[in-house]
Amino acid sequence: MKKKVIAIVLAAGEGKRMGSGIPKQYMIIKSRPMVYHSLKTFQESDVDEIVLVTGADEIEYCQKYIVERYHFTKVTQIVAGGSERYESVYMGLQAIEDADYVLIHDGARPMINKKIVSDSIEGAMKYGACVVGMPAKDTIKVIDENEYAKETPPRKTLWVVQTPQSFEYQLVKKAYEQLINVEDTTATDDAMVVEKYSGHRVKLIEGSYDNIKVTTPEDVRISRVLFKTRKIFHVLHEIHDRIIWFQMKLYLLKKKE
Repeated sequence: MKKKVIAIVLAAGEGKRMGSGIPKQYMIIKSRPMVYHSLKTFQESDVDEIVLVTGADEIEYCQKYIVERYHFTKVTQIVAGGSERYESVYMGLQAIEDADYVLIHDGARPMINKKIVSDSIEGAMKYGACVVGMPAKDTIKVIDENEYAKETPPRKTLWVVQTPQSFEYQLVKKAYEQLINVEDTTATDDAMVVEKYSGHRVKLIEGSYDNIKVTTPEDVRISRVLFKTRKIFHVLHEIHDRIIWFQMKLYLLKKKE
């Protein structure tokens, strides 16, 4: 029996660090609002449905100018989020009536690709809880209250965590219900909630160094460059495939002669 997989895309943040005057998820990247790119990837993936979590005042805009305009048929619900990320995740989870697995993704990560989504689904089914991320490239310092370095963890043990973060639906739902009940505001990501309130171990799988979170104006510029680079590589790949095809045709023609 096929398992039902739902993606929750979070787009309820204010983006204060962006200083743009509009929520960052609606800033234009590659001629589209930022959140469009995440929704497009999930629309073209193996997820069955998408729940879009946004600001209460932005629901109508998202429905008309994003979901309907770009024909995102898998977006079955648009729900209002909270003032904090964990509240928005909880709202998204509560909106789901039936699911086996859920992928929770930040709409401010527009560079997500279909491989990351498929790997996340596979990871959730295999491990019950998995998170995409990448090994840290830089040395990380732990500092004290006066910002002096007090510890340097081995870099090989450190990963930079990304989204989607993927779970058995009931597992993550029950963990978030406990968090809300005790009004815990210390959790910074979904994996931390599951670890703390269920005791379930979370598997890390590789995502992509391109899968950046757009938080500052510098990140917007970087994402635009990454999209251009991705397009160039796609064109080069198409050219390479055509060359190989023509070579094979020539070889077969000569062989017939």
